Amino acid sequence: MAARKSISKSKSDSNQSRSTNKLPTKRATGKNNGKVHTIGSYLIQRLEDYGLRDLFGIPGDFVLQFYGMLEESPIRVIGTTREDNAGYAADGYARVNGLGAVCVTYCVGGLSLCNSIAGAYAEKSPVIVISGAPGMSERETDPLLHHRVKDFHTQRDVFEKITVATALLDDPITAFQEIDRCLEACVKYKRPVYLELPRDCVHKEAVIPHIPNDKQPTSNKHALRESLVEAAELIQAAKKPVIIAGVEVHRFGLREEVLKFAEKHKIPMCATILGKSVVSESHPLYLGVYEGAMGRNEVQRYVEDSDCVILLGTFMTDINLGIYTAHLDPGKCIYATSEKLRISYHHFHDVIFSDFVQELGKQKMKVVVRKIPEKVRPHTVDYVVKPTKLVTTKHLFESINQILSDETVVVTDVGDCLFGAVDLMISTHTKFLSPAYYTSMGFAIPASLGAQVANQDLRPIVLVGDGAFQMTCLELSTALKLGFNPIVIVLNNKGYTTERFLQEGPFNDIPDWKYHNITDLIGGGWGFEVSTEGDLEKAIKAALANKDSLSVINVHLEPTDVSPALTRLADKMSKSL
Repeated sequence: MAARKSISKSKSDSNQSRSTNKLPTKRATGKNNGKVHTIGSYLIQRLEDYGLRDLFGIPGDFVLQFYGMLEESPIRVIGTTREDNAGYAADGYARVNGLGAVCVTYCVGGLSLCNSIAGAYAEKSPVIVISGAPGMSERETDPLLHHRVKDFHTQRDVFEKITVATALLDDPITAFQEIDRCLEACVKYKRPVYLELPRDCVHKEAVIPHIPNDKQPTSNKHALRESLVEAAELIQAAKKPVIIAGVEVHRFGLREEVLKFAEKHKIPMCATILGKSVVSESHPLYLGVYEGAMGRNEVQRYVEDSDCVILLGTFMTDINLGIYTAHLDPGKCIYATSEKLRISYHHFHDVIFSDFVQELGKQKMKVVVRKIPEKVRPHTVDYVVKPTKLVTTKHLFESINQILSDETVVVTDVGDCLFGAVDLMISTHTKFLSPAYYTSMGFAIPASLGAQVANQDLRPIVLVGDGAFQMTCLELSTALKLGFNPIVIVLNNKGYTTERFLQEGPFNDIPDWKYHNITDLIGGGWGFEVSTEGDLEKAIKAALANKDSLSVINVHLEPTDVSPALTRLADKMSKSL
């Protein structure tokens, strides 16, 4: 094991994680401490009202005035190395805090954000995108201003496709209402929104007093009542009910309600890979991750044998379904999300997801208690270290499992680090972050930064493939600057191993970096190079002890060595194709 160390000791105040699922804590008006609000000051005030304490981004000339206002506000601005990384960080922050934000300049900044914001949209992560823009007076003669692409509205047109609401804040008569509309949509739908702020409008004052409308949407009471009656009938008639809890239980802060419902009726529970950690994996009712053949066979059989599958906040994506190796009969399902409610083949409209979940827990039902065979529940593995044996992917994940605690948050990238993480035991809420639906490489390192900014009491265990590391690793310099202490484990299998199983070719090979040496480049942290099980054990112990700075563990793996989850999937698909 090769190791090098240099430690940065700076630390910022520890933060507590929150969940932004309710109305803002204060009611902003058209005045700011007796002064009339400007568009810029009102936007900052509303961000504070919604519980935002930090914001990510990179400044540029079209947004410098607003950046100046942010610097004078209580909101901390975290500068990143790239705009797409700022988006990933804001996404990670939102998954822990309940709401995130990113602020960049026009087009060269905003368009660089598109991939990370598209991922946040796909996976329902509420991120507010704020972009500076040329002033309205600058646009009068249609000049070819720098950063412009095609038209002055090109960037907004793009973001309309990957956000749930957009607004151009160019008019002091409408801008305040537009800010409220977009922020409300972000919280309601748990998806990104886009606000474009021309630089000559930042300091424009409110023309008339403005008070935000804090009225919450409500369910159609008749549709809600009938859906609950039908759901209760289906559950009571079942002999083998089971719950699959998904990521929206995270996003809408409904974990306690779902847990109480399950405990009240002793209904076994699963999670999806995208919603992993929504249920404590040490809970006696918990079975494991259900994702078709990628999950354990015992869990798949137990779920698919059910005559009433209660899917709460679950996205039926190809990854969640184990590349469609899962088989669920819609006629035996209650499928509730923020977008639809389907009970068997009946669809109910105008029923709010949180209302349905909360009221379902209040229903009086006689539910058959379904026995959980011991082999179905997660089981501990005898962990043995053979010091001279080369590290395998299976042993690596068994080692990671030994160090997880209430103070750690697993942040995983895509590929086999995601598949292997299926078998990790996460015992507490919101301690597993991944791009398990959009599956964008490069997510983990900047997202771990966002997670630790949101709650510095959490220590990220970052799982990243060598290919993804090469994309976004320089954000470790920001973590170092902030005095953060993530443990970054690089699965160095010399290329895109997951894709090798789909199509082998030289395009899957990548340059062989000395990943552990990045600590020399950024000027701090500890780096470890690992080839054997003994090396790995020493590196992990040293990294855990290094609480004042980050650690990077470069784990050498064979290019064809894969996790048990990917092996299960390949085996199942080979029999069905």
